[in-house]
Amino acid sequence: MSKSIIGAARPRIDGPEKLSGRATYTSDNHPPGMVYAYGVFSTIGRGRIRGIDVTEAKRMPGVIDVFHHGHFPKLYRTPSSFVQENTVDETRLPFEDDRVYYPGQFVALVVADSFDQARAAAYRVKVDYAEEKAIATLEQAMAKATPKEDAKSGHSRGDPDGAFDAARHKVDVTYVTPMETHNPMEMHASVAHWENGDLVLYEASQGVVFARNVMAKVFGLAPERVEVRSPFIGSGFGSKLWIWPHAVAAAAAAREVGRPVQLVVPRQEMFTTTGHRPATHQRLRLATDDSGKLVALSHDSVNTTSQVNTYVERTGTCTKSLYACPNLRVSHATVPANHGTPTSMRAPGAAPGLFALEAAMDEMAEAIDMDPLEFRRVNYTDRDESMELPFSSIHLLEAFDRAADSFGWADRNPKIGAMKEGNEIIGWGLAACNWEALKQACDARVSLRADGTAFASCATQDIGTGTYTIVAQAVSDITGIALDKIEVQLGDSSYPSGPISGGSWATATTLPAIAQASRAAIEALKSYATGDGGAFAGAEPDDLQFADGELLDGNGKRVAYTEVLSQLRLANADGEAHTPAASKDEYSFRSFGAHFVEVRWDPGISNLRVSRVVSAIDVGQVINAKTAANQVEGAIVMGVGMALFEKTEYDEDSGLPVNNNYAEYLVPVHADQPEVEVILLDHPDYAFNEFGARGIGEIGITGLAGAVANAVYHATGKRIRELPITLDKLMDDIPHSA
Repeated sequence: MSKSIIGAARPRIDGPEKLSGRATYTSDNHPPGMVYAYGVFSTIGRGRIRGIDVTEAKRMPGVIDVFHHGHFPKLYRTPSSFVQENTVDETRLPFEDDRVYYPGQFVALVVADSFDQARAAAYRVKVDYAEEKAIATLEQAMAKATPKEDAKSGHSRGDPDGAFDAARHKVDVTYVTPMETHNPMEMHASVAHWENGDLVLYEASQGVVFARNVMAKVFGLAPERVEVRSPFIGSGFGSKLWIWPHAVAAAAAAREVGRPVQLVVPRQEMFTTTGHRPATHQRLRLATDDSGKLVALSHDSVNTTSQVNTYVERTGTCTKSLYACPNLRVSHATVPANHGTPTSMRAPGAAPGLFALEAAMDEMAEAIDMDPLEFRRVNYTDRDESMELPFSSIHLLEAFDRAADSFGWADRNPKIGAMKEGNEIIGWGLAACNWEALKQACDARVSLRADGTAFASCATQDIGTGTYTIVAQAVSDITGIALDKIEVQLGDSSYPSGPISGGSWATATTLPAIAQASRAAIEALKSYATGDGGAFAGAEPDDLQFADGELLDGNGKRVAYTEVLSQLRLANADGEAHTPAASKDEYSFRSFGAHFVEVRWDPGISNLRVSRVVSAIDVGQVINAKTAANQVEGAIVMGVGMALFEKTEYDEDSGLPVNNNYAEYLVPVHADQPEVEVILLDHPDYAFNEFGARGIGEIGITGLAGAVANAVYHATGKRIRELPITLDKLMDDIPHSA
């Protein structure tokens, strides 16, 4: 493995395409004869459609058709199955009945010659509703229904309740996190067209293979008759993992009108019909002995789900294994509300779960008068006690040490509000971060070309994380071919089957298959070279070596692979490979890290900001230092958003969203960016895969909100247990005039 290739800080090979505008995103595709669709979205949160009047809309210029529950083709549901690679979060088909289950639900679809005509006509569709009282918030949902426990995702060992009751030192606290919405810059979009009964779908998708399989099920087709293309994506954060109703509606409309259809979901409806991180209510009970060792830990959570599907936010996924504890329980339950179905959002479960756990760890440390960093060290474990397996690789203590040293934690004054600079009170907090390491089965193809280039393809996606680049690095590492001579094609379901771009498993899954395919291409080249008319005719393929783009034998003869192919008038030497999923029999595979955060609070002007973050991350071998650090930096900023800004709000009476736009749904901007230092530990985990690499896309957001909350407490003395940490929560003791 060449350190000049693997681990190097290489710029993204797709950068020129994006900077020049040559990169085509979904809505950039305009097949001949394309028309436009625009949705009509429910203006109530719950109820029934009594009638739809499309008369005026159909008289509008350019209108081709208006679809709704009384005028829509028969489609088929798909059984949502990850194993069968046809997962959906909303199994209900668009316009399936006259029920309204959530605000912003598709109730009609206008197809017209232009976008402006479709949108104008959509505003003329008149819908008569029989409105019912909507369940708009987690609090309303919990008051309305008994939470339904998800037995499959829970875990229990020992006697957590008995140990908690018997312990001398304990805390019992509840944390609340709000609904968050993904809000990628590129809006959800579909461009569908049919060719001789086959469907071609350009889709903003984090999983083209899953999208293909779902659409095949919905339209009753063999998967080979559906092709999904998504070469470039303006991010997704999990919202584009699975097919949503708009894609099905676009494809059905295209088949009905006999022309390609483009459908872009408006920003406002990306808050309602394309998923979100659900609100959670988490109760944590921790207890220790006199030495500070945990003797009991319970993490019981409830999250909102939709009226049509159940989505479980597994907030206790990290809790069950991050720290040593003999008596532990994790449980997850759901309550239905009138929202669209939730979905995965960057570090699902772990992001809200580690906010709660890491804040509770600080509360427990304070209860026993122990430094919060030392408390975590005392409860360190190198075994996954939930699986009774050792971790394949863990360097959490090193992450604590290196981040603490760089941050200057030893200089922390533990007294509340004691650290000051000018008008600002400084608060310091820390948290562990954690995420599972996953590796799925994968196929890949690599071709060595006679013109001196190489080609690699896989039906995974690059959602802005640098997958194009690291695939090229893997080919270059095996073949010695320069990165600028390697063409990588991703994001098309017709390519060899690849993984979704989610769960931080694309790198660990894709690279071993690419490496195996590269070796298979080399073996094909050797067979050509040793055959009749070959450059090494008569030699045994096993006697040849391949290095830096050349074949060489034991006598010192060296021949460039381009010459081997040209001599035989061959265009290329191809290799294909299939690599299996990681075995979970011997090890628990997880990634680890630590965040140290500084906040500054100016009580005179009520200003709170995150000023500095130092994060040390242990994700195995770093494949590209530049793109890896970028992923952690972006996750940190997203964690700041989670801690201080983000909350999707609903009117408690109507159930309608009230801040479903970029003006009122607050996210961090440039002025909110802290000074960030990312330390990548870079310890290869060869028990996991041949590159020793685990995923890095999600771990950076986990624990960050907890570290911020702990820093806020250190500065202000206020334990904020409900996100986001807004200024009003820090000023609640200020008297208000009558």
